[in-house]
Amino acid sequence: MPQRSPTRPRTKPPKERRDDLMNAAQRLFLENGLAATTIEQITSAADVAKGTFYLYFSSKEAVLAALSDRFTIQYAAMLRSSIEERPARDWKGKIAAWAKTGVTGLLDAGALAEILFHAHQRPVDWNRHKTLVTPLGELLRAGSSEGAWSIDDPHFTATFLFSGLHGAVDDALFGAKPINRSELVRKVRTLALRVVALDKE
Repeated sequence: MPQRSPTRPRTKPPKERRDDLMNAAQRLFLENGLAATTIEQITSAADVAKGTFYLYFSSKEAVLAALSDRFTIQYAAMLRSSIEERPARDWKGKIAAWAKTGVTGLLDAGALAEILFHAHQRPVDWNRHKTLVTPLGELLRAGSSEGAWSIDDPHFTATFLFSGLHGAVDDALFGAKPINRSELVRKVRTLALRVVALDKE
């Protein structure tokens, strides 16, 4: 008796459906802007009924928050990976890798980062901010323990450096001058190394 070919499931798993909605929203936010994008457009682009949207998100702002969380997790993972890829005691290389990945990751995100972090007025999510600062904070704490540098407060220093990096990238993205990636990376790297007193080595 010939075997019947397996039929495709009529519904997608919840995570896949949620990702479809988020991806559609991200694409529309980039194309049309946050304010001009409607829930109807998001559900149409994701090929789902409008009621399905509310199974996963309470509002358009909730999708934006989910996109911000996803970007934060991915970006923080990139920062941590770039640090860990350097040899264990290559402290200068680890700082340089953090600076390069931090700058290029935000530059590559471009308009998406603007929408996620600046386009919609809402209270700062300090848990999200902490996630972004943690990879450098862990590096600074480890370097202090190994005697690579002397930093009294690794978290404060990491917050200071990441906030400066983020601000410098924003200035480059939305300023009038053309972006010089290599020069921006060099400046951030130089200042970060200066903070940990490795700029003379």
